[in-house]
Amino acid sequence: MGSVKDLKVLKQANEQSLGLGRFTFSDRYSVFDWGEMPDKISYKGAAIAILGAYFFEKLESMGIDTHYLGLVENDEAKPLSELNVNSDTMEIKLLRVIRPQVVDGKYDYSPYKHQKVGFLIPLEIIYRNYLPPGSSVFRRLERGEITPQDLGLNSMPVPNQKLDKPIIDFSTKLEITDRYINYEEAKEISGLSTEEMNSIVEITNTINQLITDEFSKIGLVNEDGKIEVGFNMNRKIMLVDVFGTLDECRFTYKGIPISKEIARIHYRKSQWYNEVEKAKRIDRQNWKKICILKPEPLPKKLVDLISQIYCSCTNEITKREWFKNIPPFENILKEIQDLI
Repeated sequence: MGSVKDLKVLKQANEQSLGLGRFTFSDRYSVFDWGEMPDKISYKGAAIAILGAYFFEKLESMGIDTHYLGLVENDEAKPLSELNVNSDTMEIKLLRVIRPQVVDGKYDYSPYKHQKVGFLIPLEIIYRNYLPPGSSVFRRLERGEITPQDLGLNSMPVPNQKLDKPIIDFSTKLEITDRYINYEEAKEISGLSTEEMNSIVEITNTINQLITDEFSKIGLVNEDGKIEVGFNMNRKIMLVDVFGTLDECRFTYKGIPISKEIARIHYRKSQWYNEVEKAKRIDRQNWKKICILKPEPLPKKLVDLISQIYCSCTNEITKREWFKNIPPFENILKEIQDLI
């Protein structure tokens, strides 16, 4: 399916009904849209699957529709409360994925205007509570692609700025490289009504608050994150993919970044990262083919510490010891801080 998880289709989705499938969350990871990186992070897949299931079950209890059916144990989908061991496989309802084709150098989204139900909306919806130094917002401001006013700000933001009101951002989901777009373009390419767009924004704000509240209990700050959505067979918004995890969100603990942001910080100091940015400026669609370098592996100690972070967060948020012999949270973060 992608660089970090695999999809097994049990029943194909079609225009008359949703499909059925299983996500297997791997120990692979990706940064900067590169795809699979050289290292694997032990237990990451199971940690993401369990945390994702936890938040899906929270949303379902709030009356928000999702594609989640349970985590798989002994070939059966179960809620977390019935799971005896950790699992990296999630059973889900499948939507149709309608990929826009490139016509005359541009993506053609016209098919979405004729679709009614049971499909993935081709957007990633990003919420931002803070603007950390690595946020794409600063690069977009520097390049003149957006202005502070576009973000609802009166002046140029500074790194680590806490926002008075969350920013809701949109990017494409099904293009070779994610492309940030404004509210009107997001609405246009997806064939959505104003009411449907506003519903997506409202759900995003609800999820943002849920994640913020849950992670604040263990001392983590929810800086930003993303969700993906589609339409069920009643054209009701349905949450898909996974959310609220250390892959979909950016968290800090006393100013220390958590999850794969640690890897991003390491790689931003590399020549490989400079070449990635250079290639993207030359050709947004084929940048990976022209990038002249490949990423080097992370230091083994850093890989081990990132693994412990994933496991520790899942244990702490769900209040269940899915992963054994994990050092205290503060000890893990102190070692990470010394390394980066």
